[in-house]
Amino acid sequence: MATTTMPTLKEAIKDDHDEMYLYYDEYKKNKGNAEAQTRWSNLFTWEIARHAVGEEIVVYPLMEKHLGSKGKELADHDREDHQYVKERLYELENLKPGTDEHASKMQDILNHLKPHNESEENEDLPLLEKAIGYSGSREAAQSFKQTKKFVPTRAHPDAPNQPPYETLVGFLQAPIDKLKDYFSNFPSAEEKREAKQGLN
Repeated sequence: MATTTMPTLKEAIKDDHDEMYLYYDEYKKNKGNAEAQTRWSNLFTWEIARHAVGEEIVVYPLMEKHLGSKGKELADHDREDHQYVKERLYELENLKPGTDEHASKMQDILNHLKPHNESEENEDLPLLEKAIGYSGSREAAQSFKQTKKFVPTRAHPDAPNQPPYETLVGFLQAPIDKLKDYFSNFPSAEEKREAKQGLN
């Protein structure tokens, strides 16, 4: 995991990617325990939804600004990937953890996320960090982390994913999502701590 002091943008995003995989692994480990799978599935969805909108608000506009037509091409492709995942996360909300359908949808989401995440880590972010420099990367990471605190925590596949509309719609949806999250089951702080020990 990245250091706790001012990570670069790539480190901040890779940390999120690692957490997605961790939450999915915990979901799989709890096969046969629908209650535990519900908690890890909720956390998996929560992390992906915040991460995706954080990238759409902070990272993709930077790519378009600093990488020209290549940045626009990469950002558009990443937005398409996000749209696919958002639609599957939305469908997941109507499936019951512990069922084959739910497990299959979770696997589908992960199968789509892995190549997307790897492409960001190996292509998009190195290009962007080269363009904005080390201090710019750290600044962008801080902005990304701050934005995630205020964005929706559930998938909204019908919401716009292009600036400036995703910002407005995202912030309008966030309070409703927070209320839903309050009534949802999530892993305890201790369960999360134990799971994250494997990432260090």
